Amino acid sequence: MKKLLLSSFLIISAMSMMAQGMVFEPDGTTLEQAAIKAKAQNKLIFLDCYTDWCGPCKKMARDVFPSQAAGEYMNPKFINLKINMESEYGTPLAKKLQISAYPTFVIFNADVQEIGRIVGGSPLDDFIRKVQEKAKDNTSADMETRWRKGDRDPQFLKDYLATLTSTYKGDDANDVAEAILDGKETEIATDPELRGIFFKNINNPFSKSFKYVVENKESLTDAIGSDAVNAKINSVLTNYQRKLIEEKDGTVELDQQKFDDYVALLKELDIPEADHYRLSSLITYAEKKKDFDSYVEYINEYLANDKLDANDMQLANWVKPFAAPDIDSKYKEQMKTILRARLDEIAAGKRKPMTSIGNMHLSRPTDELLSMIIDALDGKMPGQQ
Repeated sequence: MKKLLLSSFLIISAMSMMAQGMVFEPDGTTLEQAAIKAKAQNKLIFLDCYTDWCGPCKKMARDVFPSQAAGEYMNPKFINLKINMESEYGTPLAKKLQISAYPTFVIFNADVQEIGRIVGGSPLDDFIRKVQEKAKDNTSADMETRWRKGDRDPQFLKDYLATLTSTYKGDDANDVAEAILDGKETEIATDPELRGIFFKNINNPFSKSFKYVVENKESLTDAIGSDAVNAKINSVLTNYQRKLIEEKDGTVELDQQKFDDYVALLKELDIPEADHYRLSSLITYAEKKKDFDSYVEYINEYLANDKLDANDMQLANWVKPFAAPDIDSKYKEQMKTILRARLDEIAAGKRKPMTSIGNMHLSRPTDELLSMIIDALDGKMPGQQ
């Protein structure tokens, strides 16, 4: 009788679990802890990489994960795990997994080897179909093994690059792209395939191909125009700044060696706005560190540099950390002084207010925006005298 009751209880429990949608591990569960459970239960791991600000992440959590169909498929096969990629644990994990878009869903085996990845939200049926496909696909893991063992067959490299690109694994894709382009840097301007690989995948400013392009811009400019070339150079140099800052266990540190190497590279390549990249890195670091004395100091150094020119929207963006009511008023006063100086330049005709950014038309000219920001720093509501 006891066995019958126990069996009935287990059946009811299993049916209840499936009916309530996907069952996720408790908040705070790590990937390593999930792996122990996955091994014990002979399951795969499904990791939902999300952030608090991601709209599609919230939609998946609201509309897809709670559904009975999702629970019926996922719960028997997976240890389901949610991790905020901007939490203390999640930030270094996001860097390790090369998560660059949200939501991203990663499927691991119990040894925490990635076997599939899905980027972006989906309706229920599409979500289950994609998980089914990725859970069976060991191609990515097999390719990674071949790569690490030194396989450099040209067709394999192209196939592996396509796999990495489709899963947004930017750092690994860069490494494979570098291998493909190695020794062919002079052909980037004339070979459309190599040019596409460079523009889509190279993100390392220290790579031979990037250095070659910067030092030989003219040949590539003739092929595709200066705007595209300059945009790629700016993108690589700007995005690399994230790798200069280490965030782990609630601490923020600047990797001084990487930073020094980065500054030296800017000088080596004779980048016209080298100080822009140097100071932007330091401003970002000071903001993350909440070292607002240094933050304002670096901003003033930027504004005093005759070779640099911060536009109105850049000034507005720099004010964001001081929007919180508990920020020391001295920092708000310092930023108001900076904004008023810009408004004086606009009023004197030395500058024109911005009305658009690229092809996007602004809802109001930036002199009005900066005035509103000053009022907000004073605690005034829009229109309040």
